[in-house]
Amino acid sequence: MLSFERALERVLWSSRLLIFIAVVASLLISAMLFYVASADVVRLAHDVVAYDGTTITHTAIVAHVAEIVDGYLFAAILVIFALGLYELFISRIEAAESSPIAQRLLLITSIDDLKERLAKVVFLILVVRYFQFALEHDPQTPLDLLELAVGIALIAFALFLTGRHANGRASRAPDRSDD
Repeated sequence: MLSFERALERVLWSSRLLIFIAVVASLLISAMLFYVASADVVRLAHDVVAYDGTTITHTAIVAHVAEIVDGYLFAAILVIFALGLYELFISRIEAAESSPIAQRLLLITSIDDLKERLAKVVFLILVVRYFQFALEHDPQTPLDLLELAVGIALIAFALFLTGRHANGRASRAPDRSDD
């Protein structure tokens, strides 16, 4: 019975390696999104070169830039997600241990850390999406304008709260100057 239990535990522990499928898939999708966003940059460059103010408007160009930023941000989310899953479930990334960039990017020690990092980037994408919507939206009535203003105010309030949350967390960090 004890050997069966040990074998079962080994199988259960090894099952965490299934996460590798999500890591690889996230990286593949990220590469695809980087390609699509880069292709959009080329298309935008073509539109800007052909810009005459009549067929394509300034607002459409700015909205297209917002769409490109959105694509790159989403691709970055998938890279962070893949790195976080790998570090949490499979192994530490030894190549990143001596990198100063990794210290900023890979401060993921739990699922909650990964969720928090992803939530920040998703929030940023939503802000960019709303910006794109606001550029493309042509308010027809005072109510449309009010709704747009309320949306902007809600985003500003959400940015305030997330900044306050980040500052509160930094101020609660232990002071190691006495060590």
